[in-house]
Amino acid sequence: MIKALFEYQFLQNAFLSSILASVVCGIIGVIIVEKKLVMMSGGIAHTSYGGVGLGYLLGFEPIIGAFLFSICAALGIGCIKRKSSTHTDVIIGLFWSLGMALGILFIALMPGYPPDLSSYLFGSILSVTKADLYLMISLTFIVVLVIIVLFNDWKAYLFDEEFASIIGIKTAFLEYLLLVLIAMTVVVLIRVVGIILVLALLTAPAASAGMLTSNLKKRMLYAVIFGNIFCLAGLWISYKINIASGASIVILSIICYFLLYTLRFIFKLRPYSHRQD
Repeated sequence: MIKALFEYQFLQNAFLSSILASVVCGIIGVIIVEKKLVMMSGGIAHTSYGGVGLGYLLGFEPIIGAFLFSICAALGIGCIKRKSSTHTDVIIGLFWSLGMALGILFIALMPGYPPDLSSYLFGSILSVTKADLYLMISLTFIVVLVIIVLFNDWKAYLFDEEFASIIGIKTAFLEYLLLVLIAMTVVVLIRVVGIILVLALLTAPAASAGMLTSNLKKRMLYAVIFGNIFCLAGLWISYKINIASGASIVILSIICYFLLYTLRFIFKLRPYSHRQD
């Protein structure tokens, strides 16, 4: 595969997209796991399907539609969550269902035969285009920049949201910003593992890193490393035995997580607390 990597553009695109996906899923995944926002991330991801369908219906790039729907879902869930007494899981479920239903509706309204949406639902890293890559690079840069610039604020926000508010940190702003970053991360991961499998790549590397250290910086670094291992190894496996890339990446990441969990159980290692060093 190393030789083929220098010969074929689609493998180069897949390689670069794997690295980009690993960076965002490692950084944002740690925050998602720490703040227990896994299901909210799933709701945002599945709502993006409506944007994919709208893109096909109106004739523009589906990934742009997914980006717009993800951002709207993130802000909508965040706004309703803060200003309403409705339970968060109800809001997430409604957005989740609405996005999937709109995607189905938009595709049904298209004239002629419906397009193959499997690459958006289950991922197809080998079909990542230059346009997809440019969008992924832009979103990854924004996500990393925001996390680095506001790192101390994020640290306080994750440690104790009430304490962060008392010392003057605008926690409401950070919450909305986090939801937008999750939406951006979802868009980056859609072409790698797909809408349906995106939760696994958001949580498995971060959860695996959490078993090794409680330090926030190290957890993010380890999660990025795990993400790279899972994505590149999954890409190699899918290329070698001709199976779906998203499925191979997700299966590998989950197997590695349970392997780490089993080893920790066997050697009776104490789990790290969720405090931030």
